[in-house]
Amino acid sequence: MDNRWVQEFPGNISICDKDGILLELNDRAAASTEGGRSIIGTNILDCHPEGARAKLAEMLASGQANVYTIEKRGLKKLIYQAPWTIDGQYAGFVELSLEIPEDMPHFIRQG
Repeated sequence: MDNRWVQEFPGNISICDKDGILLELNDRAAASTEGGRSIIGTNILDCHPEGARAKLAEMLASGQANVYTIEKRGLKKLIYQAPWTIDGQYAGFVELSLEIPEDMPHFIRQG
């Protein structure tokens, strides 16, 4: 499969290994990150303030997902940080950052 779609995906995608080393940023994540792609190969813990750093260190150690919403510069976002695996073995985290539209519909489906 051609993975170029990831680069133009309309949300931020960041990938790190289980030690927190940043492996990849898509175009949008690179554009919104100080240093852009030059930070690939660095530890994600070094890019975050203490509160976030402690949470990230806990996630890296436990392999547990973290999902929350934020508001930054007037934009609401869903942050979805989930472990990825290779052959069933924990390999690191993928972070998706997606803008939440103000008028986003919400549906309740049965079954």
